[in-house]
Amino acid sequence: MTPGPVSERRAASPPPPTSKRTRPARDATLAWGFLAPSVLVFALFLIYPLGRTVYLSMHGNDIIGRPNRFVGLSHFAEMVSPEFGRILLTTLVFTLGVVVPGVVGALAVVLLLEGVLRGQRILRGAFALPFAFSVASASVVFAVFYSPGNSVLNGILYRMGLDQVPWLTSQEMALWSVAITTVWMNLGYGVLVLAAGIGAIPKEVNEAARIDGATGPRLAWDVTVPMLGPQLFFLIVISTINALQSFGQIHILTGGGPVGSTTTLVYSIYQDAFAYGTSDFGRASAQALVLLAVVLVCTVIQFGVIERKVHYS
Repeated sequence: MTPGPVSERRAASPPPPTSKRTRPARDATLAWGFLAPSVLVFALFLIYPLGRTVYLSMHGNDIIGRPNRFVGLSHFAEMVSPEFGRILLTTLVFTLGVVVPGVVGALAVVLLLEGVLRGQRILRGAFALPFAFSVASASVVFAVFYSPGNSVLNGILYRMGLDQVPWLTSQEMALWSVAITTVWMNLGYGVLVLAAGIGAIPKEVNEAARIDGATGPRLAWDVTVPMLGPQLFFLIVISTINALQSFGQIHILTGGGPVGSTTTLVYSIYQDAFAYGTSDFGRASAQALVLLAVVLVCTVIQFGVIERKVHYS
C-alpha cells in the first residue's frame, strides 16, 4: 500500500520549533558549569583580596590590625613625602639593576653557547642551575660571600692586593650587592627561555643568512636576536614584575638597611604590616595598591613600546 499525499506531507514536515529556545539556554548553562570552578578560584584569590586591600587602605586599625575607623585617602596623602619618594627611587634603581643585566647576561650566555660544538647541553644545564635554588638558600650562600668578617669575595680581593669592599654594610654598595644576587638567581630562568627560543628558530633561516655572508657577531645581531624578539619581550616583562616584587633576598641579606638604603616598596609594605609589631595594615594596603599601579604602568609601557618592535614569525 503506497502512502498518500497527506502521509508524505507529514513525513516531510520539520520538527517542532520548541528546541530553538531551549538549546541556547542549555549551552549557556553548560558553559557556566565549566567556568564556575575557574570563576570561583579567580574571585576567591584575586577579586576578594583586591577588594579587601582597597577597604583596608581607607581604614585605620587598632593595635592588633583590626580596622576600626574610616580615614579615606589619608594613607595615600601620607605617602606624598620625601621618605616615600626615596623608597620609590630605590625600587626603580633596584629594578633596572636587576632587569637590564639579567636579560643582557642571559642573552650573552645563550649566544656564546651557540658557538660551542660539544657539551652544549651540559653547559646550558650548568648556567640554568641557579634557577633550581630557592631564594632563601641562594641568599644564605651570598651572605657568606658578602660577610664582612670572613667574606669570600673580600678574601679574593685581599690576595689580589685590593681594598676590601663593605658589600652589605655600605649605603652605596648594599643595593647593588642585593641586585647582583637577584641577577644570579634569575639568570638560569633567562637562559632556559632564550635557549628554547633559539631552538625554535628554523635552520633554514640561519643557513640562508650564512649563504649571504652573515657569520659570527653579525649573524647573532642581525638574525638571531631579532628572531628572539618574543622571548626577550616575555623575559623583560616577567623580570620587571619579579624585580618589583623581590623580598626574600632583601630580608635575608640586609633587612632593608643600612639606613633604609635597600628598602624597596615591597619591603616597606612588610615593615608597616608585620615588622616591629606595628600591624599598620591600612598604610601597608595603600602601599600595596601603589605597587599594583606601578606594575600595571610598567607593563602597559612595555607592551606599548617594546612589543611594537617584536618580530613574530
